[in-house]
Amino acid sequence: MNMNKISKIIPVFAFALATALSAAPAPETAAPFDGISTNLGNLHRLSDAQSRSISPENFTGERAGGAKADPANDKGKRNVANSANAARELGAGWKVNPLVRINPGETLTLADITGPGAIQHIWMTGGRDWRRSILRIYWDDETTPSVECPFGDFFCMGLGKFAPVSSLAVCVNPGSGFNCYWTMPFRKKCRVTIENLNPGQMTLYYQIDYTLARVPDDAAYFHAQFRRAARNTTSDYTILDGVRGRGQYAGVYLAWGVKNSGWWGEGEIKFFIDGDDKHPTICGTGTEDYFCGSYNFENKAEKRYQPFNTPYTGLVQVEPPGEIYKPGQRFGLYRWHITDPVRFTKDLRVTIQDLGWQGEGGERRYLAQQSDIASVAYWYQTEPHAPFPKLPSRAELEAN
Repeated sequence: MNMNKISKIIPVFAFALATALSAAPAPETAAPFDGISTNLGNLHRLSDAQSRSISPENFTGERAGGAKADPANDKGKRNVANSANAARELGAGWKVNPLVRINPGETLTLADITGPGAIQHIWMTGGRDWRRSILRIYWDDETTPSVECPFGDFFCMGLGKFAPVSSLAVCVNPGSGFNCYWTMPFRKKCRVTIENLNPGQMTLYYQIDYTLARVPDDAAYFHAQFRRAARNTTSDYTILDGVRGRGQYAGVYLAWGVKNSGWWGEGEIKFFIDGDDKHPTICGTGTEDYFCGSYNFENKAEKRYQPFNTPYTGLVQVEPPGEIYKPGQRFGLYRWHITDPVRFTKDLRVTIQDLGWQGEGGERRYLAQQSDIASVAYWYQTEPHAPFPKLPSRAELEAN
């Protein structure tokens, strides 16, 4: 091409490019960050959210409301200045009120927050029988709780014995530091209570960290529900049923006690979504497969079960730890659907088969069991939620 033609084309190209650029929309300004769902990728972003925290040192979470208990003036008052004697030489501001005491049969309100906002972290420790202390959380103006679980099971400690848990949603740290990191948005109110069903007084240390912030229109509400079958008499154990609305299933914790010898975890998990009847939309291939392990969680070299902790799934407890395929063993497992939530638009039902692998050689076969299974299902959904099943009685709650 000669230079005359090139000189004619360049102005035309420049004009077309300028026209295209002027017609293109200007880059959008990023929407203000609400400060609720934080991670390493957005931790640098500024927000108008306000950080708050409730503990026995600041029951209301108010600004500049912490460390006000006075060992001289508040001594002897119910749940106030309970460490006044230990702080007697130091005075106000020196760990005067770090705990609460809950009498037998009493329900104590741990937090009563006016929104909008979101709980971002809960830390708790205390009590002896974790199965018979009931945690409940109510959103906005609801009269039935969206969270109703034994204290221990909610934090993946359904066997009544400490074990470390290291996951994204729940961490349990020595000696019994229970932590959860589920994001729990609310628009009007949030009320957190704990009921002591034990015959003795419960001592509880706790901290509820939250933010006051604008809640996105598409934010659903956090739910957690406990169920138990001390002797499961059906082939399918129900983890969750009766859910109505729109939302996503976020995970499960199972405390599983076997009554038979042999491998106990052949059962398939099933998700019945939006009107599924006999056949589920999602079906797994086995219990250990659903919890992202394989081949019975077995350490073949040591001939025992192999506990593990990962961000999304774990076999956190095996009791007793040095045995395998023995009747009476108990297991604690968690599986979080953080990156793979199970979404539903109308309804949801979740079951897992109580199925074992028994026999020798050519006689090996699947056989239904009658295990002791307790579960906590975690999910988000629009409100109102369907009523939960009645919580088992105090005697029925007891971990065997």
